[in-house]
Amino acid sequence: MQADDTIEEAPQTHADLMALYRESRIGDVLAELDRDLVGLAPVKTRIREIAAHLLVERARETLGIASGAPTLHMCFSGNPGTGKTTVAMRMAQVLHRLGYIRRNQLVSVTRDDLVGQYIGHTAPKTREVLKRAMGGVLFIDEAYYLYRPENERDYGQEAIEILLQTMENQRDDLVVILAGYESRMETFFRSNPGFRSRIAHHIVFPDYEPHELLTIAEHMLADMHYRFDDDARRAFEAYLSRRIRLPNFANARSVRNALDRARLRQANRLFAAAEHGSGPADADALMQLDACDIRASRVFTETQS
Repeated sequence: MQADDTIEEAPQTHADLMALYRESRIGDVLAELDRDLVGLAPVKTRIREIAAHLLVERARETLGIASGAPTLHMCFSGNPGTGKTTVAMRMAQVLHRLGYIRRNQLVSVTRDDLVGQYIGHTAPKTREVLKRAMGGVLFIDEAYYLYRPENERDYGQEAIEILLQTMENQRDDLVVILAGYESRMETFFRSNPGFRSRIAHHIVFPDYEPHELLTIAEHMLADMHYRFDDDARRAFEAYLSRRIRLPNFANARSVRNALDRARLRQANRLFAAAEHGSGPADADALMQLDACDIRASRVFTETQS
């Protein structure tokens, strides 16, 4: 009888984590996150932990010891302007590069994109959004508005039921990120325990500190080829100390709005000077925001409570 000369391959017993890390290029995404967002240390730490966990799961798969597909649905809670959408975009990149989603895409929606205004309208709207997001990440901002218990004729519950079913049955092909104010999200989860049981990662986004908001402002100005001088920087610091205490403060979003208004005042100041014969404006003048452009804000004249 002829001997069987087939040589069996030895089972793989080691996984090179650094090789997987380099091949996935998730390090580039994490570096971009550090570069693009000021502060948010606890958020960045959680994102790195999630990325490391998913990388290790990929390594476990290569050794045949994977424990099944991880649950990837998430909740980002915090006040407006704290970087939730930006982080969601980076999370989509990490998931795509590690092979957990097919498409590097983030579909961002609100209640209006999911809930109809009459009977029979909600289901097709919700399913159309899910079809568009499939293979990637669906980001639902202010998700608590899906549930309106005070309105008996509200159709949000229908959208919720479709979302829950899809999050469970197609979790290998869609990641859902719910976002909104922290306290309202807690109320939403208490009213909809099905969502809480499907969310693997709850990440809280803290408000920015004043010095971080000033850094954000300077980064925004640099991107637009503007700058503060020393007096304008001090004026903007004073602006922030007042604006933070007023209603409807939205962190980086409020900073951007304040800079847009300051640019309008600068433009009006330069044009008025030209009308009075100041002559051509040089590049420095066109790029410079002065203290007067900041201090003209009504924040400096409103009575503080």
